[in-house]
Amino acid sequence: MAIDNTLTDTVEEKKSGKKSDSIVIIPTYNEKENVAAIIDAVLGLPQPMDVLIIDDNSPDGTADIVRTKMNEYPGRVHLVEREGKLGLGTAYIAGFKWALERPEYGYIFEMDADFSHNPKDLLELYKATAIDGYDMAIGSRYVTGVNVVNWPMGRVLMSYYASKYVRLVTGIPVHDTTAGFCCYTRRVLQTLPLDEIKFKGYAFQIEMKFTTHKYGFKIKEVPIIFVNRVLGTSKMSGGIFGEAVLGVIQLKVGSWFKKYNR
Repeated sequence: MAIDNTLTDTVEEKKSGKKSDSIVIIPTYNEKENVAAIIDAVLGLPQPMDVLIIDDNSPDGTADIVRTKMNEYPGRVHLVEREGKLGLGTAYIAGFKWALERPEYGYIFEMDADFSHNPKDLLELYKATAIDGYDMAIGSRYVTGVNVVNWPMGRVLMSYYASKYVRLVTGIPVHDTTAGFCCYTRRVLQTLPLDEIKFKGYAFQIEMKFTTHKYGFKIKEVPIIFVNRVLGTSKMSGGIFGEAVLGVIQLKVGSWFKKYNR
């Protein structure tokens, strides 16, 4: 597909149901302040991309707002509602499986709902995979230094050195190993044993990158600027950092006894 043509599509064409080869998966829990705006921002991009919201029974009415957007953008916005907070990793796995059941989606994205990831950067991740030929693209905070805005210094240091630790222990050639802004090609998610991905929190992102690398797929880090959320409440907690520290060792040791054959 020629990107020059698709990047000139109008918003009106996208609203009319123009087919997209990309789906952006956004997990939500109490994101009523952000969800309508993030959907509009993604669907307003010149490259057509659909949106899949995985909502964990938000009591603030997030899912009702998404349903309104489904009526506004028929066939472009989708919603999966779950019974409760089941973990970030399981939300993405549910989204991956949903996307793999629909062969039109060749490029499958992970993205936060709170605008900490700039929707315009989706275009760069798409280019890295659809045009440049990489199997996975990562929106990286650390590939060109430290590009984080409005985080407390302690959290910046914890995140930065956590990625350094993961890189050291696992040997994966990725600077931002905990990044939650990614694009997978369909062939990657068809290859990875999704039912064997065991981590649900912070370590989920590490496990996905580690497994993708072990299967021999090509990974590209695209520099982004990460901006801390303005609206809503962060779902981050200290416990998920602990999961990551121990999880990395488990991943490395477990890999000694696995074969990664495509």
